Amino acid sequence: MEPAKTLIDSGSSRNFIDKDYVREKNIPTTKLANKKSVIAIDGKEIEDVISEKTELQIEVEGKTLKCDLYVMPLGDTEIILGKDWLDEAEPVIAWKDLTITYRDHISGKAATEEPVIPKEFADFLDLFQEEGFRELPPHREEFDCAIDLIEGAELPKPAKTYPMTPAESEALEKYIEQELKDGKIRRSQSSMAAPCFYVNKADGGLRLVVDYRKLNAITKPYRFPMPVQTELLEQLKDAKIFTKMDIRWGFNNIRIREGDEWKTAFRTRWGTYETLVMPFGIINGPAYFQAYVNDIFKDLIGVNVVVYMDDILVFSRNREDHVKHVREVLKRLRANHLFLKPHKCHFFTTETSFIGIVISPEGISMEKEKVKAILEWKAPTTVKQVQAFLGLAGFYRRWVENFSTKAKPLTELTRKGIKFKWTDREEKAFQDIKEAITKEPVLIHPRPDEPYILETDASGVALGAVLSQKGDDGRLHPIAYLSQSFTPPQRNYDTYDKELLAIVHALEHWRLLLEGTKIPITVYTDHRNLQYWQEAKVWNRRHARWYLLLASFNYQIVYRPGKMSEKPDALSRRHDHGDIPIEPQIMIAPDKFIGFMADISSSFLDEVREAQKEDETIRVLWESVSNKEELPPSVRKEFRRYDIKNGILEYDGKIYIPDDRDLRLEILQRFHDSPIAGHQGHARTLELISREYYWPGIKAQVNRYVDTCEICQRSKGHKQSIPHKPLPIPEKPWEDIAYDFIVKLPKSNGYDSILTVIDRFSRQAHFIPCLESTNAEELAEIFIREVWKLHGTPKTTVSDRGPTFNSQFLRALYKGLKIEPRFSTAYHPETDGISERTNQWVEGFLRTFCNYRQDDWTKWLPIAEFCHNNHVNSATGQTAFETVYGTTPRWNMLKGDQEERDTPAAYSMKEKMKKIWDEAKASMELHRTLEKPSKELKVGDKVWLLLTNLSSKRPTKKLDNRKGGPFTITEKISSHAYRLDLPKTIRVHNVFHINLLSPVTEDKDFHRKQVKPPPIITEEGEEEYEVDHVVNWEWRNGRLYYQIRWKGYDPIEDTMERAEKFAEMHDLLADLRKRLPGAPMPNDSESKTKSNKQKKGRSIKQEANEGK
Repeated sequence: MEPAKTLIDSGSSRNFIDKDYVREKNIPTTKLANKKSVIAIDGKEIEDVISEKTELQIEVEGKTLKCDLYVMPLGDTEIILGKDWLDEAEPVIAWKDLTITYRDHISGKAATEEPVIPKEFADFLDLFQEEGFRELPPHREEFDCAIDLIEGAELPKPAKTYPMTPAESEALEKYIEQELKDGKIRRSQSSMAAPCFYVNKADGGLRLVVDYRKLNAITKPYRFPMPVQTELLEQLKDAKIFTKMDIRWGFNNIRIREGDEWKTAFRTRWGTYETLVMPFGIINGPAYFQAYVNDIFKDLIGVNVVVYMDDILVFSRNREDHVKHVREVLKRLRANHLFLKPHKCHFFTTETSFIGIVISPEGISMEKEKVKAILEWKAPTTVKQVQAFLGLAGFYRRWVENFSTKAKPLTELTRKGIKFKWTDREEKAFQDIKEAITKEPVLIHPRPDEPYILETDASGVALGAVLSQKGDDGRLHPIAYLSQSFTPPQRNYDTYDKELLAIVHALEHWRLLLEGTKIPITVYTDHRNLQYWQEAKVWNRRHARWYLLLASFNYQIVYRPGKMSEKPDALSRRHDHGDIPIEPQIMIAPDKFIGFMADISSSFLDEVREAQKEDETIRVLWESVSNKEELPPSVRKEFRRYDIKNGILEYDGKIYIPDDRDLRLEILQRFHDSPIAGHQGHARTLELISREYYWPGIKAQVNRYVDTCEICQRSKGHKQSIPHKPLPIPEKPWEDIAYDFIVKLPKSNGYDSILTVIDRFSRQAHFIPCLESTNAEELAEIFIREVWKLHGTPKTTVSDRGPTFNSQFLRALYKGLKIEPRFSTAYHPETDGISERTNQWVEGFLRTFCNYRQDDWTKWLPIAEFCHNNHVNSATGQTAFETVYGTTPRWNMLKGDQEERDTPAAYSMKEKMKKIWDEAKASMELHRTLEKPSKELKVGDKVWLLLTNLSSKRPTKKLDNRKGGPFTITEKISSHAYRLDLPKTIRVHNVFHINLLSPVTEDKDFHRKQVKPPPIITEEGEEEYEVDHVVNWEWRNGRLYYQIRWKGYDPIEDTMERAEKFAEMHDLLADLRKRLPGAPMPNDSESKTKSNKQKKGRSIKQEANEGK
């Protein structure tokens, strides 16, 4: 093999090979059907496009894989192995030593070097070969998997297929072909069918997962007792030598009960199939399989065999006996047509790991594992760390004799005015308490027939859990503790996934205790949304893997506020977890390495192609369009608007988006939520999408999406009907313009105002940052520099007759340029209309995207201007770009390689522009504003409250949210007045006029990821909140206060908190530094920091509570 300079890069979506290296080594390549572009780390599209690829055998540290590599310039690097290679190879990287190993090379400690299959068992070689497993297992009536449905349950409807990558589609096609050949699946006419998808296995391969959640919800549970941990440990105590074996595809060795096969149906793009063998993911699978293997080894279990699901452990006191014991197990496996995975079998070991327990002749590690989280707790170094430890220990004080006396040296450290000093006295108290809470009577042994309580929590760097049961005294006692740091990738998970990982890891960690319990395990979490995680309509790959891991657990997740979750909270926030440094991300300049973070931009179009193939309606259309000439003329007319280009069905030249929720949602988000799209209304969003895409019902879906956008509902003001006297319609672009100022803005890049200049014909606008103090001479310079150079001299202008515009200088300038000034009515700028509406639009755009301090609005102005000019104006029926230039600039990055669509050059540019202008003028003459009747409000409705008369802490109300809420109507006072349920933090009268209220349009279709506020917790009569981020700060009498945004709560409910409360929240402070450079930290003094004085806000409950 030829050596090559190779970079392993998890940020690259594909494998790449250097263009020059390919030429130098004469490596054969194949041309791509569609050229592909590459997106660099900064989001820019790299100039070089990919037009060829090659297939090579790549060997890295002894592992050889066949890889597809895209050819492109890579500079000094010759090969990049990206996500494709990492998914398949599944390497284990030791970052400290920079060495690579693979999971299938790691095994237990062997007494001697043994071949994979020792000679003592060579006559059982057939059990380790895959061929035998291919046979359909026989029916075993007593152990066939029955799927008994709950009486009266409604059968789920057939689900739509999930989109797959090309590699996954290829794997699924091969799987179906092989399983049909083996007779393990067959075609199905089932009235219900589940979707399927792939997840990555630990060995780098792909595992097919069928989403059987809806089937499981209506299936009667079958409970078979799983092995009890204490019994397993007792059986192994005298063992000296071990052999561990793994049954190949354990579940697939069990047949589905005859007549129940139709219930296992799953859908694919090639049709619907049902399985004849027990698949992964059905609720009763683990219990049926355990019952079967227990029956096979019933007389050996507890003597020299332990069986846990598909894991078999044979144990003996000496090698001679061990050979006999292993041979007996192999005989029974052969007799029952069960086969083994050779790379997961380890023979004659003196130490082994079995279901998370390390077993050796010296004993079993499980007992220490139970209390490891407490015993490894490092000595505190701050008062807060002492308080955290005492908070956990305090839960168990009732069982610790003389707890107060033992803890006195530590409690003294927490008193005000006491200097922190850690001596031998404090260390002894610390160690004594740790020892006391990790043994009886605090710690109890598990009771399999009693319900388990599992409490979990996650911080930014670690997870914590406590497993408990009620003792003889009727109180909750701990069985085991768990505390573990997150790996660097896990630290990047969002809060939801970290909290869910804490549950998954705890259940896996205590699998021997918790799997298959008859009574559901109560899992407490302080993250409310986790109660519903199994009900998600669509899973990502990570959640699918976790669902498979937890399929055999009988558990229910219960929300419990953070105030009541101090035990796992303390374990997840053990201060020593914070000692683990976060791995810095290495950033390579794009000119040095242009392949870093590469992604193929045509992936969206690839997804569309795949989804179209799986859509039944589109398949019919595709077939008809492909054979259009063979259709009768009358039928052919029906398909004249359809066409196929680059393997994609189009309608009227627009890409036909199939009935795929994810694809449509991505388009809606891109064309409504992004800054370039600008959170526009119904018509503008629909027009923007309709330039490139089509699907049946697009208008209704766009309208629903815009109506339910919470940002739009919060930011956009009430629509008012503004009567105005329309001015004469101009004849062509930029001969009649309107000026206006948006003033009194917070300073941004030295500016405090915006000059808006609008062409009254095309509605094209320029938004120019300036100063409120701009005089007439300076205004003339801005006009020449920003407007006149682009569009020349207008015939007439419309302004607000302010002192600037009326100045003698401007009158002289207009007269010299032959411009006739025309001023709108005094004190009624609405009579102009265009300037006022444009200013409102600009303010709404900046309100949506600028930061809390409102000091970054200048950077958004160019995007706002592009967005404004790129949208179709309701009066002209065209975009400003199209009216002025005859075309609209390219901006849609979802299009990928699709051909640009332009207006056919059937006439000259002059004729074309004349036609555009005539159409625009005619449209303006026909345009009329229609006002919709307001909705009637009633008790129980949720409404937005216009914040007109409520004070704001933000620099200016111009860029603040227009509405707060949502709030619930509790009483209708009159036809025009309603009482609202306001939080305690809003100290105003709670009755409001109907003009200040607007109904909330709830998101029932798109399920945007919006965090709902948790309920107020009143365990001690106080409200509890979870911090989201710091939005601002101010000094009060020399003390620093942070303005805190509470997770899931409206900005109107922000409160000011003493900064020192957050001194230990390092992630929070790091985020503050990143968003607001120069922000003071809790330990800073006022003299050291420039104060950002603000008007004093409302009093808050937290300050009141400080004196309690």
